[in-house]
Amino acid sequence: MDEERYITSTMTSVDSELDVTLRPKTLDDYVGQDKVKSNLKVFIEASKKRKEALDHVLLYGPPGLGKTTLSHIIATELGVQLRITSGPSIERAGDLAAILTNLNENDVLFVDEIHRLNRSVEEILYPAMEDYALDIVIGKGPSARSMRLNLPHFTLIGATTRAGMLTGPLRDRFGVICRLEMYSPEELAVIVRRSATILKVKLSPESAVEIARRSRGTPRIANRLLKRVRDFAEVDGDGQVDLALCKRALDLMEVDGLGLDFNDRKYLGTIIDKFDGGPVGLDTIASAINEEGVTIEDVVEPYLLQLGFIARTPRGRICLPAAYRHLGFPPKAGLGEQMGFAEK
Repeated sequence: MDEERYITSTMTSVDSELDVTLRPKTLDDYVGQDKVKSNLKVFIEASKKRKEALDHVLLYGPPGLGKTTLSHIIATELGVQLRITSGPSIERAGDLAAILTNLNENDVLFVDEIHRLNRSVEEILYPAMEDYALDIVIGKGPSARSMRLNLPHFTLIGATTRAGMLTGPLRDRFGVICRLEMYSPEELAVIVRRSATILKVKLSPESAVEIARRSRGTPRIANRLLKRVRDFAEVDGDGQVDLALCKRALDLMEVDGLGLDFNDRKYLGTIIDKFDGGPVGLDTIASAINEEGVTIEDVVEPYLLQLGFIARTPRGRICLPAAYRHLGFPPKAGLGEQMGFAEK
């Protein structure tokens, strides 16, 4: 499902190409997340004045909000090098040791999906974060001995979409913890206009707002939709994106006014039409729409929950009145009783 969706917030190969071009370089260029930015400015400036490594930073929030971009900006603002890796790619303690020993003083190490770190690797990371040292065991059996290897002072930036999956000892070692929030349509419109300027797309202000409204509060999706709309403008128009062309392009991509696509509407329509609005179990829905339950939980449902279109109850999934209205179905009577509260 991810590969076919324009509005998925997970990274694609197209996004990797766009990231290099569209990624802001400084905190002043970074749009949105004002609280996070203001705090980071203070912490970065203080560490530069003390000529020390910045405290370890944990960035968490839904995918596509700019955690990787922020890590690049932090390294740039500090004037140090950035080393990038991910939790699943560090399989053994030796892999982590090789990365850490190659860092220079005050460098930044960015670990994406840090919640997926191997537990044995994570335990090696504790003294590295706290004491800037690695404890290595040499040899086996009775002749084995422990050796402590000193590391340069560095800043670990961990990024995760699931902060709750981090162990307590690891989470406690981060001195700066930042939660990234979903973007408002106004903020996304600013991002779309900036990206259009970089990509040399002639985009009307109304079109930027339209793309922002359908981007599910996520800059990654906004930039992806902008690039697809640009394609329609170059093939079906004169290269300029006005509101009419923008709406037609997004409609052809089946992305509606709230950012829902075919898969979202299929999910909601199946619950309403085939299962009388619920409650219905996840496995039953997955079988009905021929999709894996894990994909539904991680990709489809989060945004629908945020919109208030569905509810997860002990008896199963239920579609709420907002979903009925959006799809044009008459609301189901007695919905409040099914959810465990009386309707007013």
